[in-house]
Amino acid sequence: MGKYENKKVVITGGSSGFGLASAQLLVNEGARVLITGRDQARLDAAREQLGERAIAVRSDAASVAAIEELADRVKNAFGSVDALFANAGVNGFAPFEATSEELFDQLLTINTKGPYFTVQKLAPLLAEGSGVVLTTSVANVLGLPMLSAYAASKAALRSVTRSLARELLPQQIRVNAVSPGPIDSGILEKSMPREQAEQTKAQMAADNPMLRMGTPAEVAATVAFLAFDATYTTGAELAVDGGGSQL
Repeated sequence: MGKYENKKVVITGGSSGFGLASAQLLVNEGARVLITGRDQARLDAAREQLGERAIAVRSDAASVAAIEELADRVKNAFGSVDALFANAGVNGFAPFEATSEELFDQLLTINTKGPYFTVQKLAPLLAEGSGVVLTTSVANVLGLPMLSAYAASKAALRSVTRSLARELLPQQIRVNAVSPGPIDSGILEKSMPREQAEQTKAQMAADNPMLRMGTPAEVAATVAFLAFDATYTTGAELAVDGGGSQL
């Protein structure tokens, strides 16, 4: 019997990266997992990888109407939920002087508004003693160039973590955040040419106290801990960054 046998978990942004790694860890330990994503092909691939204990639902994390539809799907599939990993998010690089209103709105809508309303709409389904995990970023405490709007979206989500942790205490629901640093999740390869991505990763590793990048599996282990095992922890943010925001 797995550690999370028959636990019911919802993971938004679960078709790749941290979300997929977390889904894989939980499924391997016996959980039933519902993942969401916007790209149907990736969702189908993730569902095939995860096997019969997983459900894949196409959903737009930026749309409150879509989130309400997702809540209905979750209720029909699971009834109640033991953990929610509100992970869907996007990155966006631009110098301050070139940051457009469109990019700013996209980042705040998907990275902050989306998780906020995901928790709101799914909260009635969360079982007593359940855990919510939000994905912030070490960018919310570091002054990093090219990431001012992205960092603002994650700093806002850090504040949301504390507020929701307080508001959901009467239902005995814990809310915490995982704060990844430089993780080799494949996202750089999607946003820049491969050679540039490799150079960027090499530099990030050289600048990190542990002299390496982290893995999605290391983030997933932290997500599982916060969702299920950190039973006396709420409102916290746990950095998974090789010490980059701490040392």
